[in-house]
Amino acid sequence: MLGNRLRLPLVGLFAVILMTLGGLAPHAAAAPAAEEADPVRVMPLGDSITGSPGCWRAVLWNRLRDAGYTDVDFVGTLGPQGCGQAYDGDNEGHGGELVTNTAAQNLLPARLAATRPDIVVMHFGTNDVWSNIAPDRILAAYTKLVEQMRASNPDMRVLVAQIIPMYPSTCTECARRAVELNARIPAWAQATTTSRSPVTVVDQWTGFSTATDTYDGVHPNAAGDAKIAARWYPALAALLDAGVPEEPGEPEEPGGPGPSCSATYRVVSSWQGGQQGEVTVTNTSPAPIAGWAVSGAPSGGARITQVWNGSLTTAADGTFKVTDMAWNGTPAPGASVTFGLIAATTGASGTPPVTLTCSARAAS
Repeated sequence: MLGNRLRLPLVGLFAVILMTLGGLAPHAAAAPAAEEADPVRVMPLGDSITGSPGCWRAVLWNRLRDAGYTDVDFVGTLGPQGCGQAYDGDNEGHGGELVTNTAAQNLLPARLAATRPDIVVMHFGTNDVWSNIAPDRILAAYTKLVEQMRASNPDMRVLVAQIIPMYPSTCTECARRAVELNARIPAWAQATTTSRSPVTVVDQWTGFSTATDTYDGVHPNAAGDAKIAARWYPALAALLDAGVPEEPGEPEEPGGPGPSCSATYRVVSSWQGGQQGEVTVTNTSPAPIAGWAVSGAPSGGARITQVWNGSLTTAADGTFKVTDMAWNGTPAPGASVTFGLIAATTGASGTPPVTLTCSARAAS
């Protein structure tokens, strides 16, 4: 799931057993022990939403562990601040920091050099919105940070949040400004992503309430931490399932980029409290794939209740994964397959109830 581990060769295993039993001659040399592959290094990057204390990281870490993603290392030059549960608390969530200042002062390269992440999970810009920094400047800072990430690791995977809502008593305009920034992020990501270093947008805004999910109109409480973790999880799990190159910076193998796919949602019909949808999965890589997985995060309390032409697994918070049925798992390059679903919804009947990410397996 997270890259192949190196296994002890059989000959070496027998050598260790014989040595333990005293069966090897004194002059016989034991086979060297094989080393395990390094864990996938994930950097949570941002401001106080991420790091002060940023307990969504604890929720996300433990959910990953419970789901079997045990070979993951959260990294950062800052440590945990206590969240009432054991977790890997390393992070780059610098309270009060503006993303525009981080870019202008070139603060990120040293942090990257110290931690060497494979994946960056970025929720950044809250303080810039509060300071009335224009979206153009914020997005330019995003671009510079991504360039610095790729200079550190050409195969960097980047998850970028549409930031959670803001409605502090001292900044009544912050709510509107956050909406304006979030509206610009998907187009920025589409222009910035590459096949080798994809940039994926994660919607942290939809369904998040400053009244019930924050303690001050800005910073998440326990309910907000759970929602933030639930939105990060399927996008991060999709990257972990797809695998991270073991040697960052190596040139791509002949034949171009690795396996990839996209997933788009279409409302087929809707009614009060529910809708039927269709998801189109497209092979966006230049070669055949051996299977696909679509992960989704619910919006506005939606729940997926039924799927056909796919295999569905769901979690208690509503996040889900749909995998192929073998017979529809190998679309040719540029070709598409579809699966259908029924969703129980609470929002507008014509609004897609989920955000989707897609991962593909390479054909052998």
